[in-house]
Amino acid sequence: VQLQASGGGLVQAGGSLRLSCAVSGPFLSSHVMGWFRQAPGKEREFVGVISWSRGTTYYSDSANGRFAISRDNAKNTVYLQMSRLKPEDTAVYYCEAARVRAVRTPMTTFGRRSAYDYWGQGTQVTVSS
Repeated sequence: VQLQASGGGLVQAGGSLRLSCAVSGPFLSSHVMGWFRQAPGKEREFVGVISWSRGTTYYSDSANGRFAISRDNAKNTVYLQMSRLKPEDTAVYYCEAARVRAVRTPMTTFGRRSAYDYWGQGTQVTVSS
C-alpha cells in the first residue's frame, strides 16, 4: 500500500483546511486509514482513523468535534477536514494504513502507531495566531 498526503498550507486560527491522502494498493477494503501528526520536537500523535470498508471513524480527544475523516472509494482517497484550527494544530500531517487482522478489532486499537503497516510522506500544516 502506498500513501501520499497533500493539501497542507498556512491558515489563520479559526480557519479550515482539507487534507487529502491518495492511496494505492491491493485489498484496501481490509485496511483502515489513519491520520497522525508530528509537531517539532514532539512525537507523532494520533488524530483519527476511518475504516475503508465501513466508514467507521474514531478520533483523538483533540480532534473530536473539529476534524472529520471521510473517504471516496472510487477515487481511492481519504480526507481530513479540519475546522476551527488552533496554533497548536501546527504539525506535519501523515496518513497511514493498517491491515485489519481480525473482523471485530475495535477502532480504538488504531489509536496507536504500532498498529500501522504503511505510511507516506507528510504535508505541513501551519496555523497562525
